[in-house]
Amino acid sequence: MGEAVVAAGVTTLEVPLNSPAPLESIQRLVKALGKRARVGAGTVLTVAQVQAVQAAGGQLVVSPNCRPAVIETTRRLGLQSWPGIVTPSEAFEALDAGATGLKLFPAVQVGIEGMQALRAVLPAGTRLYAVGGINEENFTAWRTAGIDGAGLGSALYHPGQSPEQVARQAHALVAAWKAGS
Repeated sequence: MGEAVVAAGVTTLEVPLNSPAPLESIQRLVKALGKRARVGAGTVLTVAQVQAVQAAGGQLVVSPNCRPAVIETTRRLGLQSWPGIVTPSEAFEALDAGATGLKLFPAVQVGIEGMQALRAVLPAGTRLYAVGGINEENFTAWRTAGIDGAGLGSALYHPGQSPEQVARQAHALVAAWKAGS
């Protein structure tokens, strides 16, 4: 699956910790994809989980929430930190704790206009990824509106799909991203 996604042009892969054998999957993806992709974990909620991701070779930590201790530990261990935020208060708390960038989650709840209002108060250069409800149909609109990337989740992969199916979805999503530039 990792090879199919990377071949389509996706270079950051997140394995949710609430999926089967996530740390083993991270180890295998890191070994198989080497320098071609950045691999890490999603749904990271605790400092202990950050440490496990780092031990597995992960390079990034993505969370659905904003916990300064998780962000600070992630950065201290040399990993990228992408905490989930919805409000400006959460965004600034995450940035103050050292977040690499911000995961706007759930993006579908905030919407493009809400994202743009949030973007207007963020420091210049803040990386903002939309996660939750982003798919082939709306990816171009989100990019045109100003996101720096997105978490694609179910728009990219459903359990039981073949690598060929995932490759087709990945190519369609990359095309939608490029159409927004």
